[in-house]
Amino acid sequence: MNRSKPSLFDRRTIPRDAQELEWHAPDGWAIRQFEWTQDCKESRGSVLFMTGRADFYEKYLETFNDFHAAGWNVTSPDWRGQGGSGRCGPHPHVGHIEDFAIWVDDLRAFYTDWQASHPAPHIVIGHSMGGHLVARTLAEQRIHPDAVILSAPMLAPAGGGMPEWTAHLLSKIICALGREKRRAWKVSEKPLEPEVLRQGLLTHDADRYSDEFFWFGKRPFVRLGPASWRWVERAYSSTRHLRDRKQLEAVDIPILMLATRTDELVDHATIERAVHLLPHAEMKLFGKECAHEIYREADPVRNEALQASFEFLDRVASSK
Repeated sequence: MNRSKPSLFDRRTIPRDAQELEWHAPDGWAIRQFEWTQDCKESRGSVLFMTGRADFYEKYLETFNDFHAAGWNVTSPDWRGQGGSGRCGPHPHVGHIEDFAIWVDDLRAFYTDWQASHPAPHIVIGHSMGGHLVARTLAEQRIHPDAVILSAPMLAPAGGGMPEWTAHLLSKIICALGREKRRAWKVSEKPLEPEVLRQGLLTHDADRYSDEFFWFGKRPFVRLGPASWRWVERAYSSTRHLRDRKQLEAVDIPILMLATRTDELVDHATIERAVHLLPHAEMKLFGKECAHEIYREADPVRNEALQASFEFLDRVASSK
């Protein structure tokens, strides 16, 4: 199948043949959903793309286009409390959640409906926080896709010069003091280090980085800033829970990890450990040329990541 990317794809326009829908979680929460199916009945299969913290599906339209052009149906919901799926706290620009288990339950319910209505093979892609939540849902045996790709998954937060147990304890204390719904940092994407330049943490591609701010202007409701202290505390708890050796060794699904040694937002050593423990995991590893948002990096890195993704799916999902 021809996987060449259309040269004039507009990253700042929703494709005309795509749909923007609404799905309701079992508790009635409205989840905004991007849906881009193939024109013909003979599709390559279906991809469910789960974005990262503070993300919204518009940021990944270019990547959706790459998979759609390769014959895949593409679906991407905004997480509860992010993008166009409302907010879980009082401030519209603070990303709050009471527990990551809420998101795990949402993913399980969404996946069940999606799997039943979309042709196989069923592929789940998760980036950063989305990668963590996909991995946790797999480890808990809540979903069973045919293959998974995890892009810079948040299997543990980056250290930032502070031991993890210290940072977790500090976040617990701050929550106990009644500040659990307040923002945990100001500018950056790193708690306790507010002055780090945000673009440098995410991508070397200034144009792709600026797409995010275009969408903030066009659709202000998608904008989300720092996480709350409760999010930080629950993130440490959830990532520690995910490192259970027996759970990881029981995940019998092909997994491709896309990672970079120099990621300043997630801990690379924890990703390496997971690849070692997961029975059918492999890794495409980048260096200093690649920041956290691998599918939104400069073309040399991005194209290599896409090639690795498609080759992986050709091997593990071609016969489904």
